[in-house]
Amino acid sequence: MKATKDVVILGIETSCDETSAAVLFNGTDLKSHVISSQVKTHQKYGGVVPEIASREHCLHLGEVVGQALREAGIGFSDLSAIAVTYGPGLVGSLLVGVAGAKAMAYAAGIPLIAVNHLEGHIYANFIERQEIVFPMMALLVSGGHTNLILFRGHLDYEVLGGTRDDAAGEALDKIARALGFGYPGGPLIEKAALQGDPCAYELPRAMLEPGSLDFSFSGMKSAALNILNKAKMKKEPVDVNHLAASFQQAAIDVLVRKSIRALDRYEVRTFALAGGVAANSLLRKSMGSELSARNIPLIFPSPVFCTDNGAMIAMAGYFHFLAGDYANWKLNAVPGLNL
Repeated sequence: MKATKDVVILGIETSCDETSAAVLFNGTDLKSHVISSQVKTHQKYGGVVPEIASREHCLHLGEVVGQALREAGIGFSDLSAIAVTYGPGLVGSLLVGVAGAKAMAYAAGIPLIAVNHLEGHIYANFIERQEIVFPMMALLVSGGHTNLILFRGHLDYEVLGGTRDDAAGEALDKIARALGFGYPGGPLIEKAALQGDPCAYELPRAMLEPGSLDFSFSGMKSAALNILNKAKMKKEPVDVNHLAASFQQAAIDVLVRKSIRALDRYEVRTFALAGGVAANSLLRKSMGSELSARNIPLIFPSPVFCTDNGAMIAMAGYFHFLAGDYANWKLNAVPGLNL
């Protein structure tokens, strides 16, 4: 079914604990999307174990890519390019994806495209909608990153602020673990918060110096842990639902306030949420309310595209392909890659 006019991108994602591949036609038609999740594997450890994650990617990458191609009804000869996450992430996990993508692209005689994982999360917003008006501001909130980013156009972006310590998702995961909820923590915090009072516990909301667009969640996390530790020493009960609700509210208050601070400084026509925490319903509701008053549309991906996935890498890869931005065969994993 070779279509010479089609741009067909295979996207591969292996930055952490999801092995994923997707086939995208012409930047608009997602033909297949396959995810092999390791959540159950890592749950018993309370978090991702890097060595285990790497081995799981080795075991499943080939079958995931094969399934994605079969579901799309194509073979390697139909591909225009292969896009792969090369950072940031766990170095072992990244190396599996990068090595696999390089081998496949070289064997097929097609270009290799290097995609920044963070960039991919933002481009997840384009999977289900193609008409997004620039300039756009994006709030990227995940387990490893919290950033405000200004997009003036495709591949033309500026990082306005980032976290100076814990990422919002990381803080949520750590508090979930301390509360005995397990892994992954964010969705479990959100579920418990539905039964709790967000005003039950007073937690700090770090805004940093005047005008700063950076984030800090370590003080908020430490305050919540202190509540738990003091209660344990005094043998007093802690309502975990109330503390979950209070912590979630505090974290989202900071995310929203910082976003509004940035919007007061930059003129944008669209605001996007991206990353795993973008699936949080309270964040969507709170951000939507603020943006509605400013007549700025809020967009966010479906939950399946908020977490790590190959579709977002294929989408970002499509725009790199159009720009002729190809990687060479020396491409390596960069675990600390920045935007």
